[in-house]
Amino acid sequence: MFIPIFFILSFLFSSTNAADFCVGDLNGPVGPAGYSCKKTVTVNDFVYSGLAATGNTSNLIKAAVTPAFSAQFPGVNGLGISIARLDLAVGKTQSLAFVSFSSPDPGLQILDFALFANDLPTDIIEETTFLDAAQIKKLKGVLGGTG
Repeated sequence: MFIPIFFILSFLFSSTNAADFCVGDLNGPVGPAGYSCKKTVTVNDFVYSGLAATGNTSNLIKAAVTPAFSAQFPGVNGLGISIARLDLAVGKTQSLAFVSFSSPDPGLQILDFALFANDLPTDIIEETTFLDAAQIKKLKGVLGGTG
């Protein structure tokens, strides 16, 4: 009777140790597995209120992305996850989306800039997007692209 109870208690205590998480030390280097672990962890490492604030959508693309990656939210370091808030100024009301990623730092690629703020030839963009050359040149003019 003593051995099964001891086994259960030791299993419970061993599965709740501090090695189950690795709060990112934002002052240290970033490696392939993320930030190195902080030695002293506080409750603030697990609280992030940045997603509560509306992003500034008064820019050219009328959108704002607020990330909650390891650099902003050290508590998700090493978990392989992240989230971001997307604010869009669409029509008469603002739109809001929360997107989650199975990557700690997925990066961001805005298609408008990828297509129209570069030197990619207009005919290639025309075939890819089904936009006509006049529309493409107008978008390149607004976003600074050539070609």
